Amino acid sequence: MRIVKTGLVGYGFSGSTFHAPVLASVPGLKLSAVVTSQPEKVKAAWPEAETVSTPEELLADPELELVVLATPNQTHAGLAERALAAGKHVVVDKPFTVTAEEADRLVRLADERGLVLSVYQNRRWDGDFLTVKRLVEEGRLGKVFTYESHFDRFRPEVRDRWREQNLPGSGMLYDLGSHLIDQAVHLFGAPETVYADLIDQRDGAETTDYVHLVLGYGRMRAILHIGSIVRQPGPRFLLHGDKGSFVKYGLDSQEESLKQGLRPGAPGFGEDDPAQDGRLYTGDGETVAEETVKTERGAYSVYYDAIYEALTGGGPVPVPAAEAAVTMRLIETAARSSREGRVLPFG
Repeated sequence: MRIVKTGLVGYGFSGSTFHAPVLASVPGLKLSAVVTSQPEKVKAAWPEAETVSTPEELLADPELELVVLATPNQTHAGLAERALAAGKHVVVDKPFTVTAEEADRLVRLADERGLVLSVYQNRRWDGDFLTVKRLVEEGRLGKVFTYESHFDRFRPEVRDRWREQNLPGSGMLYDLGSHLIDQAVHLFGAPETVYADLIDQRDGAETTDYVHLVLGYGRMRAILHIGSIVRQPGPRFLLHGDKGSFVKYGLDSQEESLKQGLRPGAPGFGEDDPAQDGRLYTGDGETVAEETVKTERGAYSVYYDAIYEALTGGGPVPVPAAEAAVTMRLIETAARSSREGRVLPFG
């Protein structure tokens, strides 16, 4: 097996929780170097990895093939451009960039240099979303007319962190919104219209913490919602089609497992609580049949498995940068829709 030396830029929450343990679970990927201001934290978890203080030191390593960017959103475009210019393949944490213009520029640069450029939309491999995707693809719901996806939490206090500060690319539209948009587009393609209601609800909020998006697909609607003051969440997913409805409560377990120090491959990793299995309702008219649908096993490591295959075996790139650029255009269109208070076309 060919070993792909990998460098990680950033070892905050995202780098230490969502990237390092997941990529290290893939046998062919070796976490060789980490750019961090906390070398002792990295060494405690990854004693064989070199720690450096600047991206330039990491990019100067001629044996390093893959660079993973897990840094604040406003730094993504500049760091990705420097890594591509250095001849490295690049994985960028979501959201891809801050603007669609930056995204398009990076797509062109990667294409010109023949390099892999991918965005870590790991929630395509949430167990609940994999379950929804399977039901839609198998036609269990018939023609889908309503797709509703919520990511609601109870966080009434504003935290002192960059994601909640008035900075480019901060706020829930870029954070969780990029996941919900990516999932919808992955299922149904780019929408025809966009409507958004974006506000700062919490006392002291500096950026968007309430998101309500409606993506239009002819007579079908994809409703994407994020709330920060939701003590008792409703369904995570709610779908209605002309053959049935599907209701799923609860969040995918992988984030919580990773925060507890578990790694992909550990017993039970990615498995959902059976009590949270979704319910499928089918029937014609007066007769309704109810069925429990076992949740698919979540598998974030599949993303990095695919990255390895793309680099060594010519496999397809998971979440190609061009797909992530569509998400960035949708984010910009949603922001404009909210400012103008109207439905906008998306083409």
